[in-house]
Amino acid sequence: MIPIQVPIGWKKAPLNKIADIERNGIQPDEIPVGVLYIGLDNIDGDGNITGVQDAGQAELKSTKFIFTEHHILYGKLRPYLRKISRPDFSGVCSTDILPLRPKNGMYRDFLFHYLRQQHLIDLAAARCSGANLPRISPTALADFPVVYPDSPGEQKRLAAILDKADAIRRKRRQALALADQLLQSAFLRLVGPKHPDYASWPQKTIESLADAPTRQSMRTGPFGSALKHSEFVDEGIAVLGIDNAVQNRFAWSERRFITEEKYEDLKRYTVKPNDVLITIMGTTGRSAVVPDSIPVAISTKHLATITVDRTLAHPEFISNAIHRHPGILRQIAVANRGAIMSGLNLGIIKSLELHVPPLPLQLQFASAVQTIRDLEEKMDATWSRPNQLFESLTQRAFRGEL
Repeated sequence: MIPIQVPIGWKKAPLNKIADIERNGIQPDEIPVGVLYIGLDNIDGDGNITGVQDAGQAELKSTKFIFTEHHILYGKLRPYLRKISRPDFSGVCSTDILPLRPKNGMYRDFLFHYLRQQHLIDLAAARCSGANLPRISPTALADFPVVYPDSPGEQKRLAAILDKADAIRRKRRQALALADQLLQSAFLRLVGPKHPDYASWPQKTIESLADAPTRQSMRTGPFGSALKHSEFVDEGIAVLGIDNAVQNRFAWSERRFITEEKYEDLKRYTVKPNDVLITIMGTTGRSAVVPDSIPVAISTKHLATITVDRTLAHPEFISNAIHRHPGILRQIAVANRGAIMSGLNLGIIKSLELHVPPLPLQLQFASAVQTIRDLEEKMDATWSRPNQLFESLTQRAFRGEL
């Protein structure tokens, strides 16, 4: 176990001493009618559970785990995604989710917040096995160090403080969700299936809307040994990845760079202003438009990049269609039918078909996108302090300083 300072009056123990990792399996044909099913996709990085459905409608084909409202659900696949939640109902879940049941006086909500600390997320990521699908094993998770007050009442008090601080943060997320709903409605009504002239618009493939004169108008890579993680440096030419497009809008997150010498070898992967980025590995199907302010940058193999023919389509229309157009989403689902894991590749993206509205409508939609993005930036500025407050309270709470 990693060395951790234990506050006065607190204890330290491995996770398996204060919680059971329960893997009570059940076959799909044994699940009672009306029982709800949770998959990894139903848990977000904030611990919210959304979009659950009746297990009978989920077309389950393999063993699932049983959980109750007394468990914590811990996503063991790609634990860096922080898919850890507190269900308020009983049901069944994917075997990529480990149900943890607190014991020996451990308060569930305290343990929930404790496990979501960044250093424990980093520890989980470091102890994963599997290169393409990293998972943390129950054995490795069981050995996680947990530092906690001996008094259940003190655990409950600290958890209540963190819940209140987190509730303030959630208001920001709810506001952003409403903004996204507004954008979804604008897409469907201005340039999507709810427009009265939709059926008369010409149907085209994504490939036909790329910038034809540009040989590399649709591209992905570099692959294999062409770009290694060990070649990243502290400054130089920017390297874009999943984190830059995963929010369905361009955002700077982790900064990665290569040298100018390395860039000379990878120039064909250069990303330009107004290119459309699509995530094709990890969290797939997210999309963003590269801003005008982009410095010299290249993409990674985790992204597909499209340079759009601006005489035919606006980049914001293409980008939003990838993750908003019901017809596009159905085509992607069909392309993945029978696959072990859903995913995207350049071939699938090129073949996607959609009705293309007149450019004036696309420009009107792009203007609506900019208005909503400006609103989101104002909300980000307004709610940055509650985020900082929550992180500060979390650190102080688990140091015994609250």
